[in-house]
Amino acid sequence: MYDPKSLHASEFIDHGEVLESLQYATAHARDAALIDEIIDKAALKKGLTHREASVLLACELPDRMERVFTLANQIKHDFYGNRIVMFAPLYLSNYCINSCVYCPYHAKNRHIARKKLTQEEVAREVIALQDMGHKRLALEAGEHPTMNPISYILECINTIYSIKHKNGAIRRVNVNIAATTVDEYRMLKEAGIGTYILFQETYHKESYEKLHPVGPKHDYAWHTEAMDRAMQGGIDDVGLGVLFGLEGYRYEFAALLMHAEHLEAVYGVGPHTISVPRIKRADDIDPNVFDNGIDDDIFARICACIRVSVPYTGMIISTRESQAVRERVLPLGVSQISGASRTSVGGYCEPEPEEENSAQFDVSDRRTLDEVVSWLMDQGHIPSFCTACYRAGRTGDRFMSLCKSQQILNCCHPNALLTLKEYLQDYASPATRAKGLAMIDAELLKIPSDKVRAKAMQYLEAIERGERDFRF
Repeated sequence: MYDPKSLHASEFIDHGEVLESLQYATAHARDAALIDEIIDKAALKKGLTHREASVLLACELPDRMERVFTLANQIKHDFYGNRIVMFAPLYLSNYCINSCVYCPYHAKNRHIARKKLTQEEVAREVIALQDMGHKRLALEAGEHPTMNPISYILECINTIYSIKHKNGAIRRVNVNIAATTVDEYRMLKEAGIGTYILFQETYHKESYEKLHPVGPKHDYAWHTEAMDRAMQGGIDDVGLGVLFGLEGYRYEFAALLMHAEHLEAVYGVGPHTISVPRIKRADDIDPNVFDNGIDDDIFARICACIRVSVPYTGMIISTRESQAVRERVLPLGVSQISGASRTSVGGYCEPEPEEENSAQFDVSDRRTLDEVVSWLMDQGHIPSFCTACYRAGRTGDRFMSLCKSQQILNCCHPNALLTLKEYLQDYASPATRAKGLAMIDAELLKIPSDKVRAKAMQYLEAIERGERDFRF
């Protein structure tokens, strides 16, 4: 029986409850009265249950879905404003002992180039990322007990935080590594990471075990209960996600929300972020062999339904998606995107030779960071390089209380402007700089507090003089 407070994966992701929810959603896909009731509840901005959200995802009434899209846009602005947080992935190593059938890093792949960055190479990659303007990284590594032990990950984190180059500094390191122990999560916390990210890939247990036939990742419970161990280890911000295309999208959607309900019920803090990657072509991987792929219309619907169901969470769209797709879903609730990403081990400092391809997947959006920043501003978004919350202790339940009460904007909006000004001063092209400075002037007028506006203007002037790292 479904029990969100249970610590056992089989109970907080209850297969029977997922199937019953999907049947309920199908039966009510054209129930206008019920759908209106659910949308009205979502408009209160307190979230929806997985079953209610499943009804919206299954909705066959176009006018009601338009209401959901409109509401998703409104909720995103009410909680996060018009800012979009920028980050980049940094792949440390693609050595892996698992045999995930959808990932080119699987242990049996003999023709992908295997690489592991030395600390000197990590430093060079970090400097290259800093020279673009990045302030926030997401570390990625395959699972390998001798090639990628926790000591290696911790050493890399220490190296990254130590690199100060010109005006560049990585101020926040998020980590996406394999499920591990409470003790090792505690080490990551002590190393000063931001969010711990782990994609479930699929919540369907039978499919999960087939897709992960060999290796420690085969253990469904160990993997699914990782977020509990992370929180028990002191990491109070975690990021969920599934790889859409491996299993039926409606199943994944319902189970993903059940996982969010579980974290909220047990720890009082739901997921800090939710990612929605779709399976993409990569070395040794043809996405067409998976028969659960979703088109762009369904993808947009998923994004909107997540936003109205979990209004407080950050939503991430990576460079897996094209410019056109990212442009479509940005108004539906997305709050974080990557820019100028490389999914190879290395490649920021110097392009990776084709014969040494180590990429995890093909990147669809290949624009430079400057091009992405300029495009975001054209769309009316503030590109934000802010990492202030982690350094000011606004994490876990403290962040969530501010977010759920829609007070986090009092910090986020001015901090976004300050970090955008840093980017414009240090890294932007002349055209992007001119566009950004005009946006900052306009956005300053939207700050309701005269005191906060005056302080922001003071900080902006100091940034222009060469000072850095002001924050609210």
